[in-house]
Amino acid sequence: MSEQPVTAELKAWIIAQSTAGCAPEAVLKGMLASGWNEAVAVAALEHTLTGHAAELAASAKLPPSVPVPDPLPNGTRSSVWAGDREVEVVVNLADPRVVVFGKLLSDEECDEIIALARARLVRSETVQTATGATEVNDARTSQGMFFDRGEHPVCKRVELRMAALLNWPVENGEGLQVLRYGPSAEYKPHYDYFDPGQPGTPSILKRGGQRVGSLVCYLNTPRLGGSTVFPDVGLDVAPVKGNAVFFSYDRPHPATRSLHGGAPVVEGEKWVATKWLREGRFD
Repeated sequence: MSEQPVTAELKAWIIAQSTAGCAPEAVLKGMLASGWNEAVAVAALEHTLTGHAAELAASAKLPPSVPVPDPLPNGTRSSVWAGDREVEVVVNLADPRVVVFGKLLSDEECDEIIALARARLVRSETVQTATGATEVNDARTSQGMFFDRGEHPVCKRVELRMAALLNWPVENGEGLQVLRYGPSAEYKPHYDYFDPGQPGTPSILKRGGQRVGSLVCYLNTPRLGGSTVFPDVGLDVAPVKGNAVFFSYDRPHPATRSLHGGAPVVEGEKWVATKWLREGRFD
C-alpha cells in the first residue's frame, strides 16, 4: 500500500473537499476509509494543501487583468488583413502571448525608416521607474531615437497598418522607436511594462496608462545573431527584414511571462522599429 500513486485526480479531490469547507481531519478520514495508506494519505494531504495555499496567495497578489491588443481574435490563421496588405502569421503562441508576423513592412519602408532615423541616433536610454526619467543603462547597448506618432508619411502609414493588425487604436500607441545594434550590442532580458511598485511609475502612467503590448519590427537582417529571446519559454525569434514579433501582457507582473531581450549581434548590425501599445490615448 505504500506504493499508492498520488495522482492529479486525487489532488483535485483534496482541493475540492477543502474548498467545500471540509476540515483536513475529515478529508484524511475519507481517504483512509477509501483504503489509502495512512502515511501516504497524510503526506499527500499536507503537500496538496500547502501547494494550493501558496497558489492562492500568489494569485491574490496579482494586479487585475486588463484588455490587450489581439491580432487574432478569431483564432489561428495563416495570414491576417492589416488594412492595406495581407500579413503572414509565422508563429502563434498562446502563453505567453507571442505572434510572429511575416512581411509586415516592405523592403522600401524598412530602408526609408532607417534613412530617416540614422541622423538622429543617440545612445539608447531606459525608463527609470524609480524617478520617471530616462538614463543610459549598461543592459542596453544600442543607439536609438523616437519619431513622433505620424511624424512622416511612412510612419503614419505603418502605424495605421499596425493599429489595424492589432485591433488597437492608433492613438493608444507611442511613436515608433528605432534602434540600431552594432556588433556585440544587446538588450538584456527585461519587461516592457512599468513596475507599479516603483515611485516614478504614477507620473509615467499619466500619459496613456500602462503598456500592454509591444510590436518589434525588423528593418534589416543581420548576418549573425540579434534574435529576440523569450527566456521563460525558450523561444528565439530570428530578425528577418520586414518581419515583426508581437507580444502582450495583460498585467504588469512576471506572471505574464513577457520577459524578453535582444541577443547580441555577432556579425553585421541590426535595426528595429518598436511600437509600444498603451491602455489609453498616448499624447
